[in-house]
Amino acid sequence: MKKFTVAVVGATGNVGREMLKVLEERNFPVEKLVPLASSRTAGTKVEFQNKEYTVQELKEDSFKGVQIALFSAGAAVSEKFAPLAAAAGAVVIDNTSFFRMDPLVPLVVPEINAAASKNRPK
Repeated sequence: MKKFTVAVVGATGNVGREMLKVLEERNFPVEKLVPLASSRTAGTKVEFQNKEYTVQELKEDSFKGVQIALFSAGAAVSEKFAPLAAAAGAVVIDNTSFFRMDPLVPLVVPEINAAASKNRPK
Protein backbone atom coordinates (compact mmCIF):
# COMPACT_ATOMS: atom_id res chain seq x y z
CA MET A 1 0.00 0.00 0.00
CA LYS A 2 1.26 3.43 -0.92
CA LYS A 3 2.08 5.71 2.01
CA PHE A 4 1.99 9.50 2.04
CA THR A 5 3.77 12.47 3.53
CA VAL A 6 0.98 14.34 5.29
CA ALA A 7 1.12 17.84 6.73
CA VAL A 8 -1.44 18.98 9.29
CA VAL A 9 -1.62 22.77 9.44
CA GLY A 10 -2.98 23.79 12.81
CA ALA A 11 -1.83 20.55 14.44
CA THR A 12 -1.95 21.98 17.96
CA GLY A 13 -5.52 23.26 17.73
CA ASN A 14 -8.62 21.27 18.59
CA VAL A 15 -9.50 20.48 14.97
CA GLY A 16 -5.91 19.69 14.07
CA ARG A 17 -5.65 17.24 16.96
CA GLU A 18 -8.93 15.68 15.85
CA MET A 19 -7.53 15.32 12.31
CA LEU A 20 -4.55 13.45 13.73
CA LYS A 21 -6.88 11.26 15.76
CA VAL A 22 -9.02 10.39 12.72
CA LEU A 23 -5.97 9.64 10.56
CA GLU A 24 -4.80 7.27 13.27
CA GLU A 25 -8.21 5.66 13.85
CA ARG A 26 -8.65 5.07 10.13
CA ASN A 27 -5.11 3.72 9.86
CA PHE A 28 -4.43 6.18 7.06
CA PRO A 29 -1.18 5.25 5.30
CA VAL A 30 1.10 8.00 6.63
CA GLU A 31 4.77 7.48 5.88
CA LYS A 32 5.82 10.84 7.28
CA LEU A 33 3.84 13.28 9.40
CA VAL A 34 4.59 16.99 9.27
CA PRO A 35 2.72 18.76 12.08
CA LEU A 36 2.67 22.53 11.49
CA ALA A 37 1.45 25.47 13.58
CA SER A 38 2.18 29.09 14.37
CA SER A 39 5.41 30.25 15.96
CA ARG A 40 3.49 30.47 19.23
CA THR A 41 3.04 26.69 19.49
CA ALA A 42 5.92 25.48 17.32
CA GLY A 43 8.19 23.24 19.35
CA THR A 44 5.36 21.62 21.26
CA LYS A 45 4.75 17.90 20.88
CA VAL A 46 1.87 15.94 19.36
CA GLU A 47 1.40 12.20 19.42
CA PHE A 48 0.53 10.13 16.36
CA GLN A 49 0.67 6.35 16.00
CA ASN A 50 2.45 5.97 19.34
CA LYS A 51 5.21 8.38 18.32
CA GLU A 52 5.88 11.87 19.52
CA TYR A 53 6.38 14.58 16.90
CA THR A 54 7.72 18.09 17.36
CA VAL A 55 5.45 20.69 15.80
CA GLN A 56 7.24 22.81 13.21
CA GLU A 57 6.58 26.46 12.56
CA LEU A 58 4.47 27.01 9.44
CA LYS A 59 6.59 28.76 6.83
CA GLU A 60 6.42 29.32 3.09
CA ASP A 61 8.74 26.37 2.43
CA SER A 62 7.01 23.94 4.81
CA PHE A 63 5.43 21.86 2.04
CA LYS A 64 8.47 20.53 0.22
CA GLY A 65 7.83 16.81 -0.30
CA VAL A 66 4.34 16.95 1.21
CA GLN A 67 1.74 14.99 -0.76
CA ILE A 68 -1.36 15.79 1.32
CA ALA A 69 -1.86 18.99 3.33
CA LEU A 70 -4.75 19.20 5.78
CA PHE A 71 -5.61 22.76 6.82
CA SER A 72 -7.51 23.92 9.86
CA ALA A 73 -5.76 27.01 11.15
CA GLY A 74 -8.13 29.74 10.05
CA ALA A 75 -9.06 31.41 6.78
CA ALA A 76 -6.15 33.86 6.76
CA VAL A 77 -3.66 31.01 7.09
CA SER A 78 -5.36 29.06 4.31
CA GLU A 79 -5.42 32.14 2.08
CA LYS A 80 -1.66 32.52 2.34
CA PHE A 81 -0.39 28.95 2.67
CA ALA A 82 -2.83 26.66 0.82
CA PRO A 83 -1.73 27.98 -2.61
CA LEU A 84 1.90 27.46 -1.57
CA ALA A 85 1.14 23.87 -0.56
CA ALA A 86 -0.64 23.23 -3.86
CA ALA A 87 2.21 24.83 -5.82
CA ALA A 88 4.63 22.49 -4.01
CA GLY A 89 2.59 19.54 -5.32
CA ALA A 90 0.37 18.72 -2.35
CA VAL A 91 -3.30 17.91 -2.52
CA VAL A 92 -4.83 20.49 -0.19
CA ILE A 93 -7.83 19.69 1.97
CA ASP A 94 -9.00 22.86 3.68
CA ASN A 95 -11.41 22.90 6.60
CA THR A 96 -11.67 26.69 6.78
CA SER A 97 -14.14 29.06 5.18
CA PHE A 98 -11.67 30.78 2.85
CA PHE A 99 -12.28 28.73 -0.32
CA ARG A 100 -15.86 27.78 0.53
CA MET A 101 -17.57 29.93 -2.13
CA ASP A 102 -14.75 29.90 -4.71
CA PRO A 103 -16.22 28.41 -7.92
CA LEU A 104 -12.78 27.12 -8.95
CA VAL A 105 -12.36 25.07 -5.76
CA PRO A 106 -14.63 22.02 -5.59
CA LEU A 107 -16.53 21.03 -2.49
CA VAL A 108 -15.87 17.31 -2.47
CA VAL A 109 -18.14 14.90 -0.64
CA PRO A 110 -16.69 11.48 -1.51
CA GLU A 111 -20.00 9.65 -1.26
CA ILE A 112 -21.60 12.11 -3.67
CA ASN A 113 -19.06 13.69 -6.04
CA ALA A 114 -15.65 12.06 -5.57
CA ALA A 115 -14.82 12.77 -9.21
CA ALA A 116 -14.85 16.53 -8.46
CA SER A 117 -11.51 16.14 -6.71
CA LYS A 118 -9.97 15.21 -10.04
CA ASN A 119 -11.05 18.52 -11.60
CA ARG A 120 -8.55 20.64 -9.75
CA PRO A 121 -7.56 23.99 -11.24
CA LYS A 122 -4.13 23.90 -12.86
